[in-house]
Amino acid sequence: MALKLSSLVSPSVVRRRLPLVGAFCVLSFGLSNLCPSFNPSSKTGCAQSLHFLPILGSKVDSSVHSTNRIRMEASSKTVPSIVVYVTVPNKEAGKKLAESIVKEKLAACVNRVPGIESVYEWKGEVQTDPEELLIIKTRESLLDALTQHVKANHEYELPEVIALPITGGNLQYLEWIKNSTRD
Repeated sequence: MALKLSSLVSPSVVRRRLPLVGAFCVLSFGLSNLCPSFNPSSKTGCAQSLHFLPILGSKVDSSVHSTNRIRMEASSKTVPSIVVYVTVPNKEAGKKLAESIVKEKLAACVNRVPGIESVYEWKGEVQTDPEELLIIKTRESLLDALTQHVKANHEYELPEVIALPITGGNLQYLEWIKNSTRD
């Protein structure tokens, strides 16, 4: 027995609920996340389509400024930081490499994630191998030194070293990354 959507939800209910959904999204995700080019003083980008903007007034300005406070460039107590992924063949290799990275102050923290399975092409054949993933938090300026350390201490011919920028987060944690790594 198939039911039509119109028999479950009337058009008037949809019209009444839709603004609530939009408001929930704005409040949950923030204007700057929903519209990266949003600038409350600008008349360009997607701010033009925000007809409710005058209603929000100064609350919009303060939400945009509070969002900026968690960005990396907003604090002199932090440095540009990255997350680096490195895979290793087993638990022992992961433990040894993670400890040497932290001991050399090339990273503040290394998470070891066991039980991953990598599928990749190597020398013309598809391979599947169990591995451990290292998630490394460090300064952007240490990427070259970290890469050289991984290459010198890794048993793979071509070790994975992939960096992603940290664009924001807990300021105290980001300060800790700075303070726990070498200059």
